[in-house]
Amino acid sequence: MTSLIDIHTHYVPRGWPDVSAEGGPEAPWLRIESEREAMIMMGTREFRRIQSDCWDAGVRLADMDADGVGIQVVSPTPGFFNYGRTGEQSARIARIFNDLALDIVAPAPDRLIPFCQVPLQDTDLACAELDRCLANGHRGVEIGNHVGDRDLDSEGVVTFLQHCADRGVPVFVHPWDMASSPRLDRWMAQWLTAMPAETHLSILSMVLGGVFDRIDERLKICFAHGGGSFAFWLGRMENAWHGRNDVIGTSQFPPSHYLGRFHVDSVVFDERALRLLVDTVGPDRVMVGSDYPYPLGERPVGEVVRKSDFLDDTTRARITHENAQAFLGI
Repeated sequence: MTSLIDIHTHYVPRGWPDVSAEGGPEAPWLRIESEREAMIMMGTREFRRIQSDCWDAGVRLADMDADGVGIQVVSPTPGFFNYGRTGEQSARIARIFNDLALDIVAPAPDRLIPFCQVPLQDTDLACAELDRCLANGHRGVEIGNHVGDRDLDSEGVVTFLQHCADRGVPVFVHPWDMASSPRLDRWMAQWLTAMPAETHLSILSMVLGGVFDRIDERLKICFAHGGGSFAFWLGRMENAWHGRNDVIGTSQFPPSHYLGRFHVDSVVFDERALRLLVDTVGPDRVMVGSDYPYPLGERPVGEVVRKSDFLDDTTRARITHENAQAFLGI
């Protein structure tokens, strides 16, 4: 089998300059605990324990070889987006992390493809940072699925997405900043329920908010985690659009009309879920993703795709690498 292309992985640099002036009391920094382990800190709060696979290309490449992965897209960790800061503060932080990302992928530029982050709360600054990163070697951009209460159908975000379409830049949408409550703060419920719901809401906003009607069809956009709960609830969206079109969004067509306008990754962990995903969005719209190197990711990468009996060789090849080649322009 041709090597996999993994569309969904993350990095964290092994340290960065002090950004407390830009990030305030919750500014991110890295508490190094050993050569192989560190703790991401948000001010005085422990955010996530990580290991050297976040920053060490050698470790990353060894894991890729073990899993049969030929190419990884290496994207930011969403906790560093800083959309709650001013655009200028977020832009300065984005520049630091984007430049450090290039150092991480430098040992294997043919196998590690960097995606940048941008200050999405400020459209002009976001477009400027994207252009700077493209000139420096980044190949795409990862964005969060919302900016505060603004969803992906807000005018500023739509303008940025059109900017990406104009430049042929692939966009990876990742959920972040999930709501917190006593019900969601136990059992990792934010990750198990809120994260899939956030991704579903992102696709919903682009469909019912009329984004796909307004934006260039050249836009290449992929949603993480199998598109969240979207595939399972498409029928409910469709029924609502026909039954209550007076209150359901502004899209010109029912939700199913837009299925060819976006991609999703495959990290759904179960053959039954993958079958529904492929049947719903189409075999040319699913790409292998793993969420490497975090504990809720899939290892070995692409295992469900490899082992799913319902996939024939042609469809499996699309999902493992051909769709990603087209998405990334490889």
